[in-house]
Amino acid sequence: MKFGLLIVTGPLFYKGWYHFFYQYNPHAAVWGDIVWGHAVSKDLIHWLHLPLAMVADQWYDKNGVWTGSATILPDGKVVMLYTGSTTENVQVQNLAYPADHSDPLLINWVKYSGNPVLVPPPGILDKDFRDPTTAWLTSEGKWRITIGSKINKTGIALVYDTKDFINYELLNGVLHAVPGTGMWECVDFFPVSKTEENGLDTSVNGPSVKHVVKASLDDDRHDYYSIGTYHEKNGTWIPDEPKIDVGIGLRYDYGIYYAAKTFYDQNKNRRVLWGWIGESDSEAADMQKGWASVQSIPRTILFDKKTGTHLLQWPVEEIESLRLKSYEFNQVKVQAGSVVPLDVGPATQLDIIAEFEIDKEALEKTTGSNVTFSCSSSGGTVERGALGPFGLLVLADDSLSEQTPVYFYIAKGSDGKVKTFFCNDQSRSSVASDVNKQIYGNLVPVLEGEKLSLRVLVDHSIVESFAQGGRTVITSRVYPTKAIYGAAKLFLFNNATEASVSASLRIWQMNSAFIRPYPNDKESQ
Repeated sequence: MKFGLLIVTGPLFYKGWYHFFYQYNPHAAVWGDIVWGHAVSKDLIHWLHLPLAMVADQWYDKNGVWTGSATILPDGKVVMLYTGSTTENVQVQNLAYPADHSDPLLINWVKYSGNPVLVPPPGILDKDFRDPTTAWLTSEGKWRITIGSKINKTGIALVYDTKDFINYELLNGVLHAVPGTGMWECVDFFPVSKTEENGLDTSVNGPSVKHVVKASLDDDRHDYYSIGTYHEKNGTWIPDEPKIDVGIGLRYDYGIYYAAKTFYDQNKNRRVLWGWIGESDSEAADMQKGWASVQSIPRTILFDKKTGTHLLQWPVEEIESLRLKSYEFNQVKVQAGSVVPLDVGPATQLDIIAEFEIDKEALEKTTGSNVTFSCSSSGGTVERGALGPFGLLVLADDSLSEQTPVYFYIAKGSDGKVKTFFCNDQSRSSVASDVNKQIYGNLVPVLEGEKLSLRVLVDHSIVESFAQGGRTVITSRVYPTKAIYGAAKLFLFNNATEASVSASLRIWQMNSAFIRPYPNDKESQ
């Protein structure tokens, strides 16, 4: 498929098919002329493209059919709320629904004749009112949604109740507000179970449930979340830990990952997260190649019962259907300052599961320091510490002139306490000059008795890395010129000065997913 962008909007499972709607520019590999593309899948892996679902053909969405959300009603019917940018560039909310609810492919959509159903309320600027969420039921039987906005520099989520998705009541106050975070877009709000290992329908509430608020911050283009308590009566949400409130604490992903959206998959009782992986090369390069942006591998999302503060993200189980030949490496010793090649053949499409153990004696003997560590400002893998960095070099060529390290760094404080960081170093990912070469990462909680574990999905120019079962996740978009196809290799490395590590790995070569037009005359109906 040519051109961009691929921001997920209105995902759902309906009559046996997963539906992926996305913001799409059919004319160029840059932002603009946004309409809704549409693809379907039986397994979230192999996708079939359908005709455009909605185009910008009404006064209320003439400047763009932007992000929306699907709600499945108790009778099984679907309603879609979406933001339109009007002929006057005012952001308004609109209602659409399938022309034929018996069509499992949901090919044709009807825009409600009375659109828009919501306009910016008093005190909200015309361009600060977008991205309605999936609706959830209140105990009074009303549907409730939240919409992102801001007042001055305070990011907010407005709350509306409705009985029919046409008439709305704005609740007093807001779902939540965080000063200094700027415009909240693509807000998401959903319950997670404190006890079960499965996802929950958006309307579920009760004592065994926590609620997540996620906002995409327009100011810094990152997705932040926080876990807390939802008070249905007044439509507010309070974070469990204000120090890690929305926009100032935890992120879904510490790499290039934005405008993410979840949906409840009633087919497998799970909550699935989609995220947009933008480009990090130049716009000129995007124009030259004729397309821009990809979607992440869908992830399941669960409450991390061990920390109580984090979510756990993990690739959907269906990705394992692409696994081909596997390789096992047990207790590979990697001495301080060394690199160990792993012979797995071409290393451009891999699923890697790895565990690392650091030499306990070195860990105990190492003197602590009051120097604070940060992945982004540390200088990457060339900056050596007593206890790190160590991990994997993916998408590397034989000479290591190109490499993308995915690694842990253990920092011991002067108080003797240990903190573990999980990082991706793009500084030598490509010899090309017009690409982003940031170092990504963050702290990852490692609890008593846990080994250091990671999973890495490598797909030519995308590296999705999951540490400690998905507590901390990093997506890198890299552009190797030498470490491509058969010339791409995989290495273990340990650039610590004092500690050796041992690594055990299982690695699969991965097949390609097929993505093609839907093979049916129905497209032309």
